[in-house]
Amino acid sequence: MDLVTVRWFLAVAETGNVTRAAEGLRVSQPGLSRAIARLERELRAPLFDREGRTLRLNRYGEIFRSHAEHLIATEDTARRELAQAADPDHGEVGLAFLHTQGTVLVPELLRVYRSAHPHVGFRLIQGSSERIEAAVASGHADMAITSPRPEGLAWHPLRTERLRLAVPAGHRAAGPAEANLADVADEPFILMRGGYGLRTVTDELFRAAGVRPEIAFEGEEATTLRALVAAGLGVAIVPPGEGVAGVAEVVIADARRTIGLAWAENRTRLPAVEHFRRFVIARSAP
Repeated sequence: MDLVTVRWFLAVAETGNVTRAAEGLRVSQPGLSRAIARLERELRAPLFDREGRTLRLNRYGEIFRSHAEHLIATEDTARRELAQAADPDHGEVGLAFLHTQGTVLVPELLRVYRSAHPHVGFRLIQGSSERIEAAVASGHADMAITSPRPEGLAWHPLRTERLRLAVPAGHRAAGPAEANLADVADEPFILMRGGYGLRTVTDELFRAAGVRPEIAFEGEEATTLRALVAAGLGVAIVPPGEGVAGVAEVVIADARRTIGLAWAENRTRLPAVEHFRRFVIARSAP
């Protein structure tokens, strides 16, 4: 059964006459009659009662008409949605991003983009680098703003951040212009939990400095790390962000992380997705 024949059946059911239906469909009357006969043979049921030149749906035809209308409505909806998806000014973008990028970078990107493309929708996922990169790899997200560079995904760097050592106000490490991890090696550290990109970068910094940290707590958000530093629980390595009362922050020498855009290179991208990807990359250009 093809949908063209289903549409022809509905036209005959509406007009009650093969000739008028054929004229409206711009097909030949014999061709339409043969198509209806094939449909009846395929369904193994007569669909019309013939009264002279008039065709009236019988009980079988009434049953089939409700399903035929549903089939055509479903096809029409699919075609509309496909056409909309092919329009770069419509469609939906699945964007995943780190917690730390949810206060400035991501809102700014969405604000600027949606001002020019108000009909593009966004499906947002926020989480650890491990979670959002898995979302891209599995197809649950189209792209991710993450750090560090993930394996197996295409990547474009967007910005570089200098990491900071957060210490209680008045701490001895708060004075110099730059801090060294070796200078606070004996302090308890408040770190991001494993699976977060910042923790990966932090662990690399510890290895480079020859520091084996005493871990006082592992959190999931930089704001929590700062708050616990203010409470005197220890010191923390944090990205740039809103300060917390009672905490001093000093940039760490040679401690940087790159925030970038990651996507699956060989996956088909809808026009809206590709347009937004190019927009984000262009915004990162110097």
